[in-house]
Amino acid sequence: MRQLASYLAMPVLLVDAEGSIVYYNEPAEALVGRRFDEAGALPKEVWSTVFRIRDEHGAPIPADSLPLMIALRDRLPVHRRLQMTGLDGVSRSIESTAFPLEGQGGRYLGAVAIFWSVNSE
Repeated sequence: MRQLASYLAMPVLLVDAEGSIVYYNEPAEALVGRRFDEAGALPKEVWSTVFRIRDEHGAPIPADSLPLMIALRDRLPVHRRLQMTGLDGVSRSIESTAFPLEGQGGRYLGAVAIFWSVNSE
């Protein structure tokens, strides 16, 4: 999945089965606010709090209610509109679709999130 994400023009973020960010592609760097080479892997406890993530009305979203965390925990796809402040301090309106990754033989690999920037309304 990492290799596929590296070829895509849309922002993609990957987490392992424990929820740690293990990769995000170059287009996602603009949303995250830092190059992956600089940030590196981030444990769930860090990334779920370091990014200020809110709903479309500006209310904080608990870490366990984030699309990526729901996909990871419930092993179901989920989509949601969010506001996210990246590591660069810039707030962005985005839509996120997250889904679980299951390997051969039922081996659970983690989850992936794909993002789209949206205009504030």
